[in-house]
Amino acid sequence: MEYRALGQSGLQVSVLSMGTMSFGGKGVFANVGTTGVDEARRQVDRCVEAGINLIDTADVYSDGASEEIVGEVLRGRRDDLLLATKVRFSMGPGPNDAGLSRHHIVAGCEASLRRLQTDHIDLYQLHEWDGLTPLEETFEALDLLVRAGKVRYVGLSNFAGWQLMKAIGTAQLGGLPRPVSQQIYYSLQARDAEYELIPAAVDQGLGVLVWSPLAGGLLSGKYRRDQEAPAGSRQLTDWDEPPVYDQEKLYDTVEVLVQVGEAHGVSAAQVALAWLLGRPAVSTVVVGARTSEQLADNLAAADLVLTDDDRRRLDKVSAQPLLYPYWHQAKTASDRLSPADLTLLGPHL
Repeated sequence: MEYRALGQSGLQVSVLSMGTMSFGGKGVFANVGTTGVDEARRQVDRCVEAGINLIDTADVYSDGASEEIVGEVLRGRRDDLLLATKVRFSMGPGPNDAGLSRHHIVAGCEASLRRLQTDHIDLYQLHEWDGLTPLEETFEALDLLVRAGKVRYVGLSNFAGWQLMKAIGTAQLGGLPRPVSQQIYYSLQARDAEYELIPAAVDQGLGVLVWSPLAGGLLSGKYRRDQEAPAGSRQLTDWDEPPVYDQEKLYDTVEVLVQVGEAHGVSAAQVALAWLLGRPAVSTVVVGARTSEQLADNLAAADLVLTDDDRRRLDKVSAQPLLYPYWHQAKTASDRLSPADLTLLGPHL
């Protein structure tokens, strides 16, 4: 297993990390998975054996049940692993039970620590933007938690480009904990993050954690043109993440994934994961699975080396058009582009 720095921090994380959205299976999260304590323990054991050192969860997953299961499974070996969780979404019926206020962040952290049976969180992530709470208040609350030793690093998740930069600027100007990472949706199914979020990560030295790298299973190779989706698949449920705007392009991408996988003797899923591991700023790809078999297949992606031709084929079939102002910059600013600019514009020059 390869380890990479999480952005410009000194923290080293495995290139694959373990996602736990399937733990618990309460409410809408039952559509993702219903993993209980025993199966969760088997999956964590397998991940640890493979060299994974980061487990990612969130308070909102199954209304806290995911954190509870993680806490139970990590009992006695907490210090051997890095633990990431998140705060922002509603955890109760009250008006202050959601958001990024000082009240909700501090209360949310304390509740997560209890469920996780730990005294600190290695990476505490703001799970979503809150446009109603001043960022100064949000980062002052995070500063309290860092100074108290309850949080060690701070990250963001699902922020737009301008929101990301505003958050970083607010933290720096106030001498408050600067985010070291962002956790984002990024896959061959939808490369939207390449417009703003990946360039920003390169420019600002942020590590990227990728969630749903297989697009909710769409890139697993099970979904093919003119074939019925497999029974029990997530895409047949009410779970609608990620949305699919161009089904034909998705099918074209899956065909190339399958062809590349066959050439290497591996699954389409492994190819999709390996492609992400070669993208700029990516520190770790969060993998999760309903079964031990799926997990074992995903873990094998850490050893897959794609050829330059493989990557060119995958890049071409999944490419997105340049939006304004990027097409204009590609035409008129090619003489003065930074490494961050080139992550998007480079292939178009």
